Amino acid sequence: MIQWFKTVLLSSFVLIMVVLLVIFPEQAYNASLLGLNMWWEIVFPSLLPFFITAELLLSFGVVKFFGRLLEPIMRPLFNVPGVGSFAWLMGMVSGYPTGAKISARLREEKELTQIEAERLVSFTNASSPLFIFGAIAVGFFHDVTLGLLIAIAHYGGNLIVGICMRFYGRSKDKKVNRKTTRKVDWKLALKDMHHFRIRNKRPIGMILGDAIIQSIKTLVMVGGFIILFSVLTELFNLIHFTTFISDIVGILFNVLSLPLELSFPFISGIFEITIGVHLISQVDIDALLQKLVVVSFFLGFNGFSIQAQVASMLASTDIRFKPYFFARLLHGLIASLLTILLYQPLYMVRKQSIATDVPVLYPINDFFLYEWLTLLKQFGPLFTLICLFLALTILLKRMIKY
Repeated sequence: MIQWFKTVLLSSFVLIMVVLLVIFPEQAYNASLLGLNMWWEIVFPSLLPFFITAELLLSFGVVKFFGRLLEPIMRPLFNVPGVGSFAWLMGMVSGYPTGAKISARLREEKELTQIEAERLVSFTNASSPLFIFGAIAVGFFHDVTLGLLIAIAHYGGNLIVGICMRFYGRSKDKKVNRKTTRKVDWKLALKDMHHFRIRNKRPIGMILGDAIIQSIKTLVMVGGFIILFSVLTELFNLIHFTTFISDIVGILFNVLSLPLELSFPFISGIFEITIGVHLISQVDIDALLQKLVVVSFFLGFNGFSIQAQVASMLASTDIRFKPYFFARLLHGLIASLLTILLYQPLYMVRKQSIATDVPVLYPINDFFLYEWLTLLKQFGPLFTLICLFLALTILLKRMIKY
C-alpha cells in the first residue's frame, strides 16, 4: 500500500511540474538560465580542480598515506578510519558536495565499512570559505567581519556533529575487526602509499583522463540539480506554495522570537541556499543576529538542492541517506546556537575594535575572496567550456581507439 501511495505521489508531482512548465514557460526559462549561470560561472570552475585533485590523490595512494598517518586522530575523534581525514579536509576547503563524493569513492574502494561511510558523509559535506566569506559576508551582507562568525559557527557545528555521529551504529562496529594504530608511523604510511600505487596498473595518461572525465560527469550532474531546483523554486513562488508554507512556518518563528519577515526567505533557502541567503540579506529589518541564525541553519542543513546531489552520489553505494539527513538537521540547529553564543565576542566586539583602530573600514572590493569571486564570474564560463571540450575530446579518442 505504501509503495502504491509513493508511486501515485511521485507521478502526480511530476505531472504537476509539467503543467506548471507549460503555464509559465518564460519564468521557467529565466529561472533555468539563473541556475545555469550560477553553475558555469561559479560552481564548475571552483569545484573542478578539487574533484580532479581528489581523483588523482586516490589513484596515486596519497589518501592511503594520510589515512595511515591520521588514524590515531580520526578513530578516537570520529570513529572512522584515517582516510576519512581526506574527505573532511577537502569537503571544508572546496565545499558542497565534495565531501559526499569522496566519501562515496572511499566506500567504493572498500576503505570504509557501510556504517563508517555513513558517519563520514554526515560531517564532511560543508560550505566552502569562498562561499562564506566571498558570497555571503561580502557579496550579500557587504560586511567582511561577518565571515569569521559564520565560518566558526559552521565549521564548529560540523565538528560537533562529527563527534556526535561517532556513536551512530556502534553496536555493528563489534562485528568488524579493524586494526587501529595509536601512534603516527611515517614509514608504514609511505609503504602503504607505494604499494597502492604499484597495484594500480593504469598508465599515468589514463589515470589523468579518467580523473577529468569522472569529475566533469559529476559536475554536469550537479549542474542539472542546480538548474532543476532553481526552476522548482520559481514555480513554487508563482503558485504561492512558498507563501503558504511560510505562513505556517511563521507560527514557529513567532514562538522562537524570529521576525515573521524571514519566514518566506527561510522556505526558499530550505530548497536552495544561495537564493535563501540572498533574500534574507534583502529583508529590511534591523535584526542582524536573527538573519545570521537563519543563514547558519541554511548552511548546516545544506538545502534540498544539495541534498539531492548528495543522494545521487550515494545511490551507487550502500550508504544510506537517512543518517546524512539527520546530521543536516543537527548541524543546522548547532550552527544556529553557536551563532547566538558567538555573535557578541566574534562580531560586535571585533567590529567595534576595527572601527576604533581603523578610521576607514577595509573596503570590500580589496578583499581577496571578493576578487576571486569576481574573476570566477568573468572567466568561469570560458573555463567551463574549455573543460567540457577537453572531456569530449578524450571520450572521442577513446571511442576511436577501442
